[in-house]
Amino acid sequence: MDAYGALAESYDRLTNDVDYKRVVDFYFDILRREGLSPRTAADLACGTGSVSVLLADHGLSVIGVDISPEMLTMASGKTADRENAPLFVCQDLTQLHLPKGVDLAVCALDSLDYIIDPKNCRQAIQRVYKALNPGGCFIFDVNTPEKLQAMDGQIFLDEDDDVFCLWRGEFDEETNICTYGMDIFQRRGDIWERSGEVHKEYAYSREQLTAFLQEAGFTSIEVFADCCLEEPQEGEQRIYFKARKGKVKCRTI
Repeated sequence: MDAYGALAESYDRLTNDVDYKRVVDFYFDILRREGLSPRTAADLACGTGSVSVLLADHGLSVIGVDISPEMLTMASGKTADRENAPLFVCQDLTQLHLPKGVDLAVCALDSLDYIIDPKNCRQAIQRVYKALNPGGCFIFDVNTPEKLQAMDGQIFLDEDDDVFCLWRGEFDEETNICTYGMDIFQRRGDIWERSGEVHKEYAYSREQLTAFLQEAGFTSIEVFADCCLEEPQEGEQRIYFKARKGKVKCRTI
């Protein structure tokens, strides 16, 4: 029932409505605003590597990091024949240790929310800080508490010709965690195979994450609306954070 085990082979089909290009374009909007042109990047919680591929298409040397071997298998298969293919490594973000420092770290699609113990989230952010080169930039997004709270009692359906996924949301006010119970049906020839997964997200507040970033040593912290260089408005469903490490040494535009 672990997250992204059974789901891995169908993940891209079930998320074909996700506009990864818009997300990566927004990263570069932020980088241009910062006057940065990074050469190296870490795609944290990279999943099947969709963001990693787009970063590599921009000419960056990319390391994709994920805790799920199944998702990394899909990512490796997707990129095996590409020029400038990303390097994928299996690591827990709380124990992040890259082979070399990077100029940019990104963490897309509310992946940081999956670290449901705030102490572990704080530790992961500290590890990201250590992984960045001086002047490096960390960009990530999270679901807002308002969005996760509104998931309570909701039922959702995703499907295509070969996979059917039914999931239910439940928000626990005491733990501040939203749990998604998933039933997954995948076609195997003439039969359908059923599996299940449980996904959990912690509803981190803007203030909480800002404090974690500051404790780690990050400066120049800003928060943006969803893929927009503006302050989040009331009722925002997703927000982005940008933070910098120390003295600027990255190549500038």
